[in-house]
Amino acid sequence: MTRRLEGTVALVTGASSGIGHATALELAREGASVALVGRREDRLTDLAAEITGAGGQALAVPADITDAQAAAQAVEQTVEGLGRLDILVNNAGLMLLGPAPAADLNDWRRMIDINLMGLMYTTHAAVPHLVKAAVEAPRQVADIVNIGSLAGRGAFAMSAVYCATKFGVGAFSEALRQELTRQHVRVSVIEPGSVDTELRGHNPAVIQQQITAALGDIERLQSHDIADTVGYIVTRPRHVAVAELLVRPTQQA
Repeated sequence: MTRRLEGTVALVTGASSGIGHATALELAREGASVALVGRREDRLTDLAAEITGAGGQALAVPADITDAQAAAQAVEQTVEGLGRLDILVNNAGLMLLGPAPAADLNDWRRMIDINLMGLMYTTHAAVPHLVKAAVEAPRQVADIVNIGSLAGRGAFAMSAVYCATKFGVGAFSEALRQELTRQHVRVSVIEPGSVDTELRGHNPAVIQQQITAALGDIERLQSHDIADTVGYIVTRPRHVAVAELLVRPTQQA
């Protein structure tokens, strides 16, 4: 099989688990060298070892992208360590649910900082390198893929601020797409429905029980399903841009 991303460099945030972990593996299988960005250094190191052990190239980049300087440094470390940047996957996120009137305001701030501001900080630092890659690299195109959510298309009770951040991701993605399209930097947003990851595990047990009850016994998406979607988007021909892609479990209403 042709490794369609041979010679490219990708940066994946939130690479220590879930969708980010699976996406890093998928891009590496397609031939990309992958910078693994996240806060859990031990997991990043293990993933890097898995990728290199399979014949790929990976760079563990421990960073807290809620800090603008740290996000910029992660991008620079990627370029210095792997040579350039062709693909940015903004995956890092946090979902803390519950009734808005009783919310801990620190939870709101944490979601805004990682889901929205961290994504923006990393993108801001990455864009000059992506524009350069689109001009100089053999593919003549570069990609930003933002992981949004079904909650970025419709608001739901008990998730007011989470929805607000994901609506923001959608708006930011579309505006940025319009700005960069003539430079052959494609901007895409993927909006997953329910995915079986540790995301819900950050909530109290009672909230997790409510989520489970709302979904029932449907077969949920797995991380590799979204990773496969990322792989599809970034391997399209130069003249094809997938701006938005909603992915639901078949049984999710």
